[in-house]
Order: sequence, then structure tokens, then C-alpha cells
Amino acid sequence: MNILIPIKRVIDYKVPVRVKPDHSGVVTENIKMSMNPFDEIALEEAIRLKEKGIASQLTAVTIGTQACQDILRHAYALGVDQAMLLETDKSLEPLAIGNILKAIADKTDAQLIIMGKQAIDDDNNQAGQILAAKLGWAQACFASEVNIEGDSATVVREVDGGLETLKLQLPAVITTDLRLNEPRLAKLPDIMKAKSKTIEIIPVSDLGIDLPEQIEILETTPPKPRAKGQMVGSVDELLEKLRDLM
Repeated sequence: MNILIPIKRVIDYKVPVRVKPDHSGVVTENIKMSMNPFDEIALEEAIRLKEKGIASQLTAVTIGTQACQDILRHAYALGVDQAMLLETDKSLEPLAIGNILKAIADKTDAQLIIMGKQAIDDDNNQAGQILAAKLGWAQACFASEVNIEGDSATVVREVDGGLETLKLQLPAVITTDLRLNEPRLAKLPDIMKAKSKTIEIIPVSDLGIDLPEQIEILETTPPKPRAKGQMVGSVDELLEKLRDLM
């Protein structure tokens, strides 16, 4: 089985996000960037499937500029067999990302796509669903447990009422949630080996895909500062203050 793992380069989750002075976006210069945390979980799950002998080929793919090669090197260090950079300097929307990943899924002959449920920079939570629709594949989102047997996958996912279990016929798209697994750390020898491995670079323009811009960002503003809290001496005083606010 060939597994495709789309990953994204985002501002590291530990770094406070700052808005540019002109409000045109957020500051990314001289900021630590890393792999999207949900994608790390997806990558870990794919590696575990290969260790079980279920998968034979793991391909990590990302969309972006040359700077995105660092997360592909990290994916190599963790255990993928192939890495692909779909090069573009455009800020792409989920529909365009779905179209691009469909072309790569066809190119790599993938039978399973595992990806994070969303990226922490835009929180759209749309790319996986759009990709499954474009491919005409089964999908299971927000997976907290994945089991592959033959040509089917059983996925446990979290819903408002508890847990839901889905059985899918492969090929399929699975998006991962936080409780699926704990991603491993790359070992230093593997990190060194990853520096010399080949990354296939494909300009997005070569794919012949129309990438219309449907959303225009007019302004980026930081959230309002949280109001200062107040200490109360008793429950009665707390209730009185709450009544005053109503």
C-alpha cells in the first residue's frame, strides 16, 4: 500500500503570533517554523502502519516555497520514503489545495491519504474533505483510532455525543485528531542522513490546475486584550456582580 501524507509548514505552536504593523498579515520573518502539529500525528500514524507491514511506500508532500524543504527533511528523518515539494509562492485556499493534492494522489498511485484535520494557522478544516470529494474516495475525519485490515479501514472518531466507528473501503482519506497518537522524535543520525536525501520539486504551475482566488483578506487584526479579572470574597458577592452585568 502506498500512503500519501500532506504536511504544512506553519509558525511553531509555541511562538506567540504577532500582527504586522500594516495589518496585512502576521509576522513570519525570523520566526521559528515547524510542521503543523496535526500533520505530525498523521505522519506518525503512517509510519506505524509501515512498521506493521501494512504500508510499503510513504510519500510526504507539501505545498509552498523552497523554505518548506525543512519540514520535508524532518519527514525523511522520521521515516518517509519519498518527499515532494509542490512549489508556489501563492497563498492557496482549501479548494485549490484539494485540486493540487488530487493530482499528486493520481501521480503517486496512493491507496490511502492520511493528513491532519486542519492547519493551526488558518483552522479551515476543509482540505481533507474537499480532497476526498475530488477523488471520489471514502473519508473519515477527526480520527482517534485507525485500524487497517485488507482493503478496508476501521476508524474511530470523536463526535459531540461520544465516539463513532466507521468502516471504509479503500482507497480513502483519513484526517487525524489530537488523541490518535504521540508523535516520535527524530534521531540525530536520521536527521543527518535526511540532509542528503532527494526532494522532488514540482512547480504547481506545471500541474495545469486552475487556482482561482475566491477570498480576499482585507485586514488582519489581533484579538482584543482580555479584560482584567476581579477577585470576590464570597459566592454572594460573585452573584451580585454577575447580576450587575446582565
